[in-house]
Amino acid sequence: MKRILIFSGIGILVLALILAGLAAAGTAPQNTTSVSGEPVAGDTHPDTPDGAGNVAAGNNRFAFDLYRQLATDPAYAGGNLFFSPYSISSALAITYEGARGTTADEIGAVLHLPANDTLRREGFAALNAALNRGSGNYTLRTANALWAEETYSFLPDYIDVAARWYGANVTNLDFIENPEGSRETINRWVEERTEDRIRDLLPPNSIDPLTRLVITNAIYFKGTWVEEFDANETREEEFRVGPGKTVTVPMMQRTGGDAVYPYAETETLQVLEMPYAHESGNGLAMLVLLPKEDSLTAAEEALDAERLAGLRESLIAQNVRISFPKFTLDVGYSLPSALAAMGMPTAFADDAADLSGMDGTKDLFITGVFHTAFIDVNEEGTEAAAATGVIAGRGVTPVFRADHPFVFLIVEKDSGAILFMGRVVNPESP
Repeated sequence: MKRILIFSGIGILVLALILAGLAAAGTAPQNTTSVSGEPVAGDTHPDTPDGAGNVAAGNNRFAFDLYRQLATDPAYAGGNLFFSPYSISSALAITYEGARGTTADEIGAVLHLPANDTLRREGFAALNAALNRGSGNYTLRTANALWAEETYSFLPDYIDVAARWYGANVTNLDFIENPEGSRETINRWVEERTEDRIRDLLPPNSIDPLTRLVITNAIYFKGTWVEEFDANETREEEFRVGPGKTVTVPMMQRTGGDAVYPYAETETLQVLEMPYAHESGNGLAMLVLLPKEDSLTAAEEALDAERLAGLRESLIAQNVRISFPKFTLDVGYSLPSALAAMGMPTAFADDAADLSGMDGTKDLFITGVFHTAFIDVNEEGTEAAAATGVIAGRGVTPVFRADHPFVFLIVEKDSGAILFMGRVVNPESP
């Protein structure tokens, strides 16, 4: 008799990762060196260079690193987390293409990017093409764009690389005279490419007259489960959110003999893979790590490429009784402090950043990295969207400190007539 394993969603849900089968969950089989000097993947097939596999592997390492950084950040500790590492990696990879020196080294190391230009660029191009290939059962797409100050000159090589390898075509905007209108234009682009799920990615005042370039990525997914949950079976149940504390949530149920899913467990962890419908049978799935105790420790310790690959390899299709919560998350992050703490502070320093690959000068630095992500999980399936914006502004910002004598005038601007004039030698004297 087949043993029926009970997978209960009334404990603390740890993680929902949307994994693309085309990238084998990002566990690439080759041993290409990243810009950090470390291999981005295992050494299974070192003679088979695969840019997409290396990019996917580096992206997943970045995902685990960023998860840990956000999970320990006091601003997010104890709360829900949801983000798209691929969206963030894509926008910052385009930034990396314009970085030089220490700035490039740090960005590349944090993102675990392949150091080889061809592998990196062909890898992102191949992944983007695969994600945008489409399916009769689900919607999945991603897009990049550059938004440049219309009076500012960027190097043709940088613009060409962004367009050729990342599909990021440039649009000129008037950041100097119309920063707010420019921000709204960029936000509308994001809304259109995420089915209006990501609104106001760039918050008010994030673009100002010193902004010279904005790099954006948007990603959108909507798919149905291979086996949908019966909405009539959904019922209100308790979800433990802490010691002695519960909330009531709608819990979906799959308990029949046809509830067969890839499943595995360890002494401390239950692992379930819930696939989305795909015309070829090899597409995307949600992988859920559920600790057997209420603490997230067991699940978060599994967040590295090797351990996660081992868990996925141990999955066996079997009958599973599932109770899983419906939920919606809509979260936003400002990432400069997190990324700086992860090892790329130079890009945010106006006196040290080197983005000269963009414009031939060292005047630019990253003034903001914004990320917003949305997910809705229900009986039919999942809708998820995310977007990232990287803002680069002038690095040579004038400092006006009037701490010594000065001359001042009050003028009528249209005519230029001087109405008042004076000097201040000692502000304390009458």
